[in-house]
Order: sequence, then structure tokens, then C-alpha cells
Amino acid sequence: MNRRFFFPCLLLLGGCGSATIGDVGADAGTGTDAGTGAGTVADAGTDPGTDAGTGGAGGAGGTAGDGGHGGSVVSDLDVTTFIPGLSNPWDIAWLPNGTVLVTERPGPLNVYLNGVDAPPFTHQPSDLVANGEGGMLGLEVDPAFSTNGYIYVCMCSNAGPGTDVRLVRFKLETQNGGSVVDRTDIVTGMPYSSGRHSGCRPRFGPDGYLWVGTGDAAIGTTPQDNDSLGGKVLRIDRNGAAAPDNLGGFRWFSKGHRNVQGMAFRSDDDLGVSAEHGPRVDDEVNLLVAGNFGWDPVPGYTESVPMTDLDKFSNAVEATWSSGSSTLALSGATFIEGNAWGDWDGVLAVAALATMHLHIYFVTSGGEVTDDFRVIDDRGRLRSPRQGPDGLLYITTDGGGSGGQVLQVTPVLSP
Repeated sequence: MNRRFFFPCLLLLGGCGSATIGDVGADAGTGTDAGTGAGTVADAGTDPGTDAGTGGAGGAGGTAGDGGHGGSVVSDLDVTTFIPGLSNPWDIAWLPNGTVLVTERPGPLNVYLNGVDAPPFTHQPSDLVANGEGGMLGLEVDPAFSTNGYIYVCMCSNAGPGTDVRLVRFKLETQNGGSVVDRTDIVTGMPYSSGRHSGCRPRFGPDGYLWVGTGDAAIGTTPQDNDSLGGKVLRIDRNGAAAPDNLGGFRWFSKGHRNVQGMAFRSDDDLGVSAEHGPRVDDEVNLLVAGNFGWDPVPGYTESVPMTDLDKFSNAVEATWSSGSSTLALSGATFIEGNAWGDWDGVLAVAALATMHLHIYFVTSGGEVTDDFRVIDDRGRLRSPRQGPDGLLYITTDGGGSGGQVLQVTPVLSP
């Protein structure tokens, strides 16, 4: 069934603000968590403690601006169901031949060999642990899939001496991914407690490395522990080794994070951002720069501390956008690009779980948010938006049982 959303104030974006669809109000459930209701990418800095780093740009840059490239205005969105009947679908990706892949948090990995109207090939790892916010999570296809057959899946696993979160590299049969022919666990030991704050989002950056947003597992010491992979943004190669210019040789690029859920890069200017859950205040959109982002919930797991504690860490990296109070439970993120999106070409789209909408941000090439507003607020909890190879937007919804879906979003332009 088609649903259409009309927001005439988009014709004058400066006057819309975040109340375009209307404020949602208090947080859903008992907080913002999924289960409860600088410009371009910068090189590593010089201090593994609190400094934001002084490195240069990781990409060639560009003139992307903050959206608004096209002469046409997005006046409407046509939202349809693309794949129904899923259980907490978490992430979506495409093989080079257009085959759709979807992870469901309880499992499995779905590979739609014969199109989304036919039953998919599925793969359910025997060591998958699906509990709370944990399970089968983020998904990424290797840019060189046509030659190496690699995809990458974040998952909670009991394959080791204790349950952990790990990044698994599966080798699929090329070209259509019709079978799993190999598995290599390239990052293990990401912390796990009850499943809370499991992260975990992998995306290839324009520098050719895998960037992985992780959660702190609701363990107070992990975000500031240099030897822990929790509460970090990792930057690694295809084998899980640290990128050679990472700070101090660590696999992490930045630390002091709570629960990184979204990761996105814009092709025009290589701008990289992450989206992160706050406690009951201050969900954040952060630039992917090196340094300490200032989350330090100790003693114990004290969530009343600031997301970015500038008193404790004077050089902590501040968010480029913060929700204030209350939070939205930001989740997956993607940049929407292409002339078909008119004045939205280059905007950032972030799903919101608690407030159940898609949040749109106009972001300059320097990483400044110049406008933001809400759309698609009647489809339940939205988990992960991603632009498909056809240029349309696809969003997974966080419905359990068989209530989860993948939505397809088509822009309707006005001159």
C-alpha cells in the first residue's frame, strides 16, 4: 500500500526546522536504546587520550555543500513496502549485480537471489546469540566483491570462551551470493554484557578501510579503555588489522562513544559522520575525526554524566548536532545523493527508533548542520536507511515476529 507524505514548508526549508511533522515528545519505553523503547574524514591525531587530533583530510574533498544542488524541490515521498514479513531487520546492502541482502537481528542473513518476491537463500550461523539489542546486526558488501566475494556482518557470538560481538567476513559464491563458501572472524572480543549497546555498524570509507561503530556494552570503563574495542569507531583493513596511520597503532580511530548505530560517507566530498544513542539526553551526529568524544560513565555505569564531558576531557570532540532533551534513539544513517532527489541531493538521513521517524539533515562540506526536520512518522520504529543502486531510499523497520519490513522511498519533485 502506498503512503504519501506532503510537507509544503519544504519549499522554504529555512522556516521548517525540526517541527516540520510535529514534535513527538517524550522518549518511548525506558530510554533511547533500540531494545527499550571537521569536514572530511580526518587522519589520526597525536594523543591517545583526549585530543581531537591534528591530522589532515582523508579524502580529496569537494564542493558538496549542504544539499540543495537541484533546481527541483522534494514536495512528497512515496513510501511502499519492498519486503514484508521480517523479524527485526537490521541492515540492508546490495551485491554488484543488484542482489539484495538483509540481516535480521535474530538471524538469518537473507540473500534474495531471485528477487525480493521469491524466497531468499538464508544463512543462520550456529554461534549467533540474539538477546536484547544483540544478534545479527550491521552488514556491508566489499567494494571488490566481484573478485573476492566478501561481505561483512556484525554479530553476537558464543563461539569463544564467552559471548562477544564480532565482525565476521563471509565469502559468498560470486556473482549472485548463492552460498557461503568461507568464514573468517576478523574482529573478535568486542564487549558483550546483556546484549545492550552491542553497536555495531560496518561501512567502507573512501580511504578503502572498514569503519566500524561499536557499543560500550553498558560497561562503564570500556569507552575510555584504550585496550577495549567497545565504545569506539574502528578503522581496519579487510583482515581486521589496524589501518597503518591509526593513532598509536590501535584498531580504533576514536574513543569515548556510547553506542554508535549509524555510519555514512558522502561521495561528493568524502564527509564522514556517525549517529549515536545518548542516554536520556543528547543523541549525537558526530564527524568521523580522530580523538576522544568524552563519554565516561563511571563509577559503575552512570548514565547521568554528559555525553561529551568537557570538564573531564577538555579537548573532547563535540557533536556537530545534538538532540538535547529528549532523545530520538538515532540509528542507521545514509547520505542521499543524485539529481533525482532535487534539493535533497547530499542530505543526511538518519532513522529514529524511539520517536519513530526519519530525520533529515542538511550538512555543509565542513560538517555543519544548517537545517533538520522529520519525515515518515507513521511506519513504526525505523532502524536503517540506505540508498540503493537504483537511487531510491530503502529503510528497515524494527518490527518483531514477522512485523518487520523493508520500505522503499521514492521522491516526488516539484519545479
